[in-house]
Amino acid sequence: MDIISHGLWGSIAFGRKNKRSFWKAFLFGIAPDFLAFAPLFILIFSGIIERPPIPPVEPPDTSLIPQFVYQIYNVTHSLIIFVAVFGLLWLILRRPVWELGAWGLHILLDIPTHSYKFFPTPFLWPISDFKVNGAGWAEPYVFFPNVILLLILYLWFYFIRPRIKAAK
Repeated sequence: MDIISHGLWGSIAFGRKNKRSFWKAFLFGIAPDFLAFAPLFILIFSGIIERPPIPPVEPPDTSLIPQFVYQIYNVTHSLIIFVAVFGLLWLILRRPVWELGAWGLHILLDIPTHSYKFFPTPFLWPISDFKVNGAGWAEPYVFFPNVILLLILYLWFYFIRPRIKAAK
């Protein structure tokens, strides 16, 4: 799934309490991809490494992507790591950080929306290398329903539902 959709899903699921909660959930929702790919983009834009050639339609050749990206991706896309961090923060803060659930949702949404062709989700890492060969998130039959469902949910929660409550 694209990074913005992850942020929007995380926010609608875990950040409806207030604006601060919304933005925390949005950031936790985009964090797994941002943390994995931002270092690569920084290195490319600073001229330290060369940008891998990106074909116009197909995903880029994954062998041209530096290994450190995969290592970070494994950590940020693991439900095992997510549960450990969520639990550890709960113990330290003595309360759950519900907005962090956007990270877990990110992983769950990636499992069926990433194929073996490009960054299948290592959701059981480091215990297992098992991955699901899902449909690519950019496929029209995945992308457009995602956008439409997000639009419906945001219209409902932020425009229609408040008006119904105010009318009562």
